[in-house]
Amino acid sequence: MRCLLILNPGSQGGKSKAKFERIFAFLHKNRVKFDYRLTKTLDDAYTFSLAGNKKGYDVILAVGGDGTINRVISGFYDLQGKRISNSKLAVIHTGTSPDFCKSYNLPLEIDQALNAVLEGKTVQIPMAKITYLSEYDEKLDGKPLSLAHEKLQTSYFACCANIGIGASVARGANNGIRDYLGDFAGTLVSLIKALISYHPVNFSVRIDGKQEVLEKAYNIFVGKTTYIASGLKVKNELALNDPRLYGLIIQKLGLVNWVNVLKKLYSGDEFANNAAMSLLYVHKMEIFGNPANNEIEFDGDPRGFLPCKIEPAGEALDVICPQDGLLR
Repeated sequence: MRCLLILNPGSQGGKSKAKFERIFAFLHKNRVKFDYRLTKTLDDAYTFSLAGNKKGYDVILAVGGDGTINRVISGFYDLQGKRISNSKLAVIHTGTSPDFCKSYNLPLEIDQALNAVLEGKTVQIPMAKITYLSEYDEKLDGKPLSLAHEKLQTSYFACCANIGIGASVARGANNGIRDYLGDFAGTLVSLIKALISYHPVNFSVRIDGKQEVLEKAYNIFVGKTTYIASGLKVKNELALNDPRLYGLIIQKLGLVNWVNVLKKLYSGDEFANNAAMSLLYVHKMEIFGNPANNEIEFDGDPRGFLPCKIEPAGEALDVICPQDGLLR
């Protein structure tokens, strides 16, 4: 077995570096052949993952937070959503909010995660593909994505994409506040601050080919997993082999209504669709360009701009996982 480790020394405010020697020692002790790369930026994780897949490593091990894991995942795919190798993904989460790991019950303890690598057992976990713009283009306001645009970007995500208030919340949560208040409280404070200043927007969308306008929308969640961010949860009926995505739309709210919405999101309980919260299941969702709110966030980081198209990746990813550990 040959492993490539992609390590983010800046994860969890730089605290993850202390864990690297422990990981190296374990692999040496068990005579695992490995190379490693240290990221300087999150985009390095994508570059290293892409190169590792092309070189045919048996396992590519992401060591970092959800942002690092997200970039590593994108390195497994081509622009059409197909896998570019037979490499397996393994994860050691050293960030603040292990949403991907918690959603699929992947080990959070380092030794457990490394033992799973030695066992080599995998499960196929579906990913989502998102196509969007790297720069805002006002010429596409009110229009769907043009696949011929020069600023077109294609990425993949495991958890959830957010259009609306999500990018502001993520930016606020990622500015260091969680280092002082903790993951849950820091994100909650960022969310409350964003809500106070946010103005709901009418989003034009196309859901499985049907175009409509979502009026006074605060956020559109499009995802695969139950855990989406720092304790926020979306209870959904997607089975592991279900190719669809869920879409959760939050709209037409006053600040008072947000209290009830937040209770439902933090509890992760089932709820009946109503005018403020509606959950649906889709094969493809397109969100048109919007001059009032055009930023996209997925798997914890603001990443680009509308318009965008979100759909399942063409192939699932082989993820190292103890066979008795997976929950869905």
